[in-house]
Amino acid sequence: MSRTWDQDTAHAFVEKLFGKHQHEIYAYLVRMLRDPELAADLTQDAFVKAYRNYDTLEKDENARAWLYQIAHRVALDELRRRKIIRMVPWTGEARGAAPSAEKLAMDLRLSGPLERALAQIPERQRAALLLAELHDLTGLELAAAMGVSHVAARAILTRARESLRRALAAEKDAEQAAEAEIDAKFAAEARGDR
Repeated sequence: MSRTWDQDTAHAFVEKLFGKHQHEIYAYLVRMLRDPELAADLTQDAFVKAYRNYDTLEKDENARAWLYQIAHRVALDELRRRKIIRMVPWTGEARGAAPSAEKLAMDLRLSGPLERALAQIPERQRAALLLAELHDLTGLELAAAMGVSHVAARAILTRARESLRRALAAEKDAEQAAEAEIDAKFAAEARGDR
């Protein structure tokens, strides 16, 4: 804890952050949860937690990443609570259950080969990519949001981009192979072969 918790200072600081970052935190939570009403509630919860934990913010310039970290944890806490209540896994699908929260978040923003490619890379790398690319976090903000050093965040993001490139190339190859198979089938049917 690097600063003393002062109620008036914390209130003014978090109110300023709310005015500046409310919409992007809400958008992040909507993409993560695919439930606008829940995202609105959790946005409020995130800023309440920011107020209560004001003393944990080490530097004011890290406030945006700090907010993302709080919002992410608030959402995960809610998902864990729902998982316990509804037994819906965070990743993967349970037979007969509603789609996982991760799948819903991915479906909201992505489709096709990119979605399939992202699903193939490790969760931590996927989180780094989504935070960096969709939310335009700087390297320092990404590091703070992920709870790692700047060097580690950069390494994770570099590996994530390479993993995504490889997964996208594999998706492209699979699509081309499927198209070639369809073309060959139609050509065979046109010749009268079966």
